[in-house]
Amino acid sequence: MEERYNELINIINEADYNYHTLDKPTITDQEYDSLLRELFDLEEKHPELVREDSPTHRAGGQILAGFNKITHKIPMLSLSDVFNYDEIRLFDERIKKENIKPQYVCEQKIDGLSVSLIYENGILKSGATRGNGTIGEDITTNVKTIKTIPLKINEPIDIEVRGEIYMSKKTFNKINQERIKNNQEPYLNTRNLAAGSIRQLDSKVAASRKLDSFIYHLPNPEDYGLATHYEALEYMKKLGFKTNPNNKIFDNIEDLIDYIEYEKELRPSLEYDIDGLVIKLNNIQDQFKMGYTAKYPRWATAYKFPAETVLTKLKDITFTVGRTGQITPNAVLDPVIVAGSKISRATLHNIGYIEDKDLRIGDIVSIHKAGDVIPEVVAPIIDRRTGQETRVKMITNCPICNSELKQTASKIDYFCPNDNCPARNIEGLIHFVSREAMNIEGLGEAIIEDFYNLGFIKNFIDIYNLKNHQEDLIELEGFGTKSVTNLLSSIEESKKRSLEHLLMGLGIKGIGEKTAKILAQKYRNIDNLINVTYNDLISIKDIGDILAKNICDYFKSQENLKLIADLKHLGINMNTIMEEQKENEYFTNKKFVITGTLSKIKRNELKKIIESYNGDVSESVSSKTDVVIVGESPGSKYDKALKLNIEIWNDEKINEILSELQK
Repeated sequence: MEERYNELINIINEADYNYHTLDKPTITDQEYDSLLRELFDLEEKHPELVREDSPTHRAGGQILAGFNKITHKIPMLSLSDVFNYDEIRLFDERIKKENIKPQYVCEQKIDGLSVSLIYENGILKSGATRGNGTIGEDITTNVKTIKTIPLKINEPIDIEVRGEIYMSKKTFNKINQERIKNNQEPYLNTRNLAAGSIRQLDSKVAASRKLDSFIYHLPNPEDYGLATHYEALEYMKKLGFKTNPNNKIFDNIEDLIDYIEYEKELRPSLEYDIDGLVIKLNNIQDQFKMGYTAKYPRWATAYKFPAETVLTKLKDITFTVGRTGQITPNAVLDPVIVAGSKISRATLHNIGYIEDKDLRIGDIVSIHKAGDVIPEVVAPIIDRRTGQETRVKMITNCPICNSELKQTASKIDYFCPNDNCPARNIEGLIHFVSREAMNIEGLGEAIIEDFYNLGFIKNFIDIYNLKNHQEDLIELEGFGTKSVTNLLSSIEESKKRSLEHLLMGLGIKGIGEKTAKILAQKYRNIDNLINVTYNDLISIKDIGDILAKNICDYFKSQENLKLIADLKHLGINMNTIMEEQKENEYFTNKKFVITGTLSKIKRNELKKIIESYNGDVSESVSSKTDVVIVGESPGSKYDKALKLNIEIWNDEKINEILSELQK
């Protein structure tokens, strides 16, 4: 643990020096964020390890020897980062816990270099970088070359403002075209070139780069009689500073999240690079109430756009046995944030996949989320190989029961032929108790495995007979009367689950959540489904030949029919509880998005009505959306619907439709 902690500090400090001091990054932003998060986690869990020189104690980099130093009267702190919408909602919840009714300002996070500007009697006196947060570099001469930074503001006052110096995409492309023409290496990105330009000792070079700026922060707004951050933005604009026209105010965190979706799509068309959105409490007194940590303000955070493809290290490849016996190789990765989720493992599908991509243990690999859901290893980064990487060989025996593996008829996959392989049974049990299936709280993966090895649970029936072992369970380490009582209560409650959840839990090959709902809606109880024919099944939308055959084969098995009979005897519900789906011309087989506040019905209630008529409601507008239902203050979803020429129903129309359905 301590060795990894010290290693992280060395890696991050070296990366900071290369990035902030030399303007020559050696790792990606995503890799840096991942390492820093790991360091924060280690320090939180093991405070005894914390070193005084930890990168978590400072906000920036070192000072270049070629520049004078300027001490910031008010420290220039960094912002905490969030990577998904759940983390944004947690930020909102923390603020509400302080009895604050929040209003937020959302700003584009410009990908450039932070700057502090000090004016005396309305005249620009100094410009400084963030530096280490307390002391920055004096870049006054170069700042004066930026035309959007006024040398004299519109009032003769003393003031400090802060913002971002950046380079437009147009300027960046023009410079790179010249470099390519002169057989020079092109620059990598606008941020590095902007930072390198503003820190040139020769101000003529800085002037030639045509840098730009946005001002976004007044450190002491209360001294100017300002009550909100947005008022401060307007005041700085009045003084002559360039502020971002895309700054928006939100009273509701969900509307703010909608705006982030809009900004994601707007991003490629912007004249400058952004790498996320900044969320700030608008009211200054609320900001004071939330306060600061040593490194961050508690009243602001930065949402970083998910990286489409990220890099990490392939530490190992392990083989697992699924509930059908299929052997799957899995990548063990250095933990990394991908599309807002922390990923440390990814499926590698089969040995052919590994060989086709020439993946080796020790490789730096690129990964992304396939379909924005499943983490997938894309390719090794050949240029970063050291020669220490090792090739992977397919195992010949089951890693659990040691049975000799067999190949499928397609020769693509391997499987364990042992029907009683513990791994297959354990995976089946884990699937049965999962949230999407029987939703039995207290039976996590580790506990299922322990109970299996102790002999308490070998099959689905044993789960419902655990009450016969109550005293034995209470004696187990980590258990007690309360936890066992809660577990047994959850097991009893699971008996009431609707048919679609039982169908999920049974593990019929190919049946997922969607198919289970379709079958439960159509057949209403298990007996109807047991007697269904192959021809009946293939006539149903979304059920093809293979799935129909799997369902028929399952219910032909005497062993499976006995299992269902035993579950019935235990009192497991075998009927569909959800309402039978109806059809109508308005909702059936259409895709909807709801935005804004509706006058007579809540969004969730309308969603249930639409789904009861076999309609679909999603969160984001796309070309596949049929109708956008618009209430008051609709936000960016409405704008996108107009842009894509999607049919729009206003509040009046949806009320008319709902009234008609009630007749």
